[in-house]
Amino acid sequence: MSESGSKPSPCPVSPPAQARREPLPWQRPKSAEDDSRVPAQLKAIMESPSYCEADQDPDFLDLEEMRGLRLQVDYAKPEMLLRQHGITQTIVVFGSTRIPEPAAARRDLEARRAASAANPDDADCQRRVRVAERILAKSHYYDVARRFGQLVAQADKGRDGSHLVVLTGGGPGIMEAANRGAFDVGAQSVGLNIRLPHEQFPNPYITPDLCMRFHYFALRKLHFLLRAKALVVFPGGYGTLDELFETLTLVQTRKIRPVPVVLVGEDYWRQVFNPDFLVAEGAIDPEDRELFWYAETAEEIWAGIRHWYEVTGL
Repeated sequence: MSESGSKPSPCPVSPPAQARREPLPWQRPKSAEDDSRVPAQLKAIMESPSYCEADQDPDFLDLEEMRGLRLQVDYAKPEMLLRQHGITQTIVVFGSTRIPEPAAARRDLEARRAASAANPDDADCQRRVRVAERILAKSHYYDVARRFGQLVAQADKGRDGSHLVVLTGGGPGIMEAANRGAFDVGAQSVGLNIRLPHEQFPNPYITPDLCMRFHYFALRKLHFLLRAKALVVFPGGYGTLDELFETLTLVQTRKIRPVPVVLVGEDYWRQVFNPDFLVAEGAIDPEDRELFWYAETAEEIWAGIRHWYEVTGL
């Protein structure tokens, strides 16, 4: 009893809460004095995969039976990050990883020509020169994508206070250029990388906290379009075509609300595929030909997107 006659206050648990003056029974291993087999048995138990907590066990998480869980977390982590950073509206830019900035393209062409000159009978060297010449001819698209990234990043905020953010696949080439444009004006931008069998690096112009890497192409594709307000497609190969045609199919079938789709470089795209032929063959309807349009400059792309939204009232 205290001098005042009140009961003494109970002694609080000392921080940290996990600390104890007396250890609990399971905090001490069974003594080897009682059973000499104990050390070996404990070692075998604690090193067994079964003893590893599920979320800390990569072998368990890689099992086929865990694919559903992996799909969930492949979606959830980027979704949480994008929400945390207030990313609600994106302009998605696709294009070849093989189209560098013009100075780099010129250096590569010079190197290819030197190699060909040293091996005049090597047909492969000659082929590489022709390819390098074509890459240099397309390298101006790097500058177009970079300028477009700047325009998007500098766009006025929407009536609800939201702002547009450049989103790319996070790789080099055209994607690098678009991220770089946003970087040039101090704006954030997003890059969605994918895990591949060979080593790769994200381009250095993505906002560090907004560069994400996916395991599944399907979940990456989902995040490309969830917040997309337009798709801008520069010359590219299989990956670019994959994203383009998937988006056109989703819009055609109205699985997603229509968005502007801009193909940059009409000469290139008319050689890659012929939508007029598809209409004439009855493979698509005339209105499906209207799901996209062509543009050449950053200003033309941006003006077309703005006009699309003005006309549709969206």
